[in-house]
Amino acid sequence: MAQDDPPANPDKSTEWAELRTDLAEDRSIMAMERTFAGWMRTAFAAIGIGLGFRALFGEWDPTWLPKLIATIFILGGGWLAVTAQRRACATLARLDPHKFEAISTPNFKVMAYAVATGAIVLSIGLWVLTES
Repeated sequence: MAQDDPPANPDKSTEWAELRTDLAEDRSIMAMERTFAGWMRTAFAAIGIGLGFRALFGEWDPTWLPKLIATIFILGGGWLAVTAQRRACATLARLDPHKFEAISTPNFKVMAYAVATGAIVLSIGLWVLTES
């Protein structure tokens, strides 16, 4: 590519190196956002597995066993969401966006804590609102 050819002016070479470094940092931020989205999908999948397990195996004897297994998956999904948020915020604190605007940290926190709160409420409802 033409931009990969060494420039005649050494100052231009330094500018290109700095630009590439800045763009690499932007790509790292975008990769972190995609990773956060992947962790959130995994959290929702764990919650869904818990609900599905409870729905499919609710007639087991003892009746508390499917509830317990479902609760483990559901609370695990909430834990994954909070863990993903903490890692994303720590990464954002280390990186500076240059050419684009990253998602703000409060958006990560709102989503993660909403999922975690939902998982806790769902787990409580699983034990309180269902027949033993």
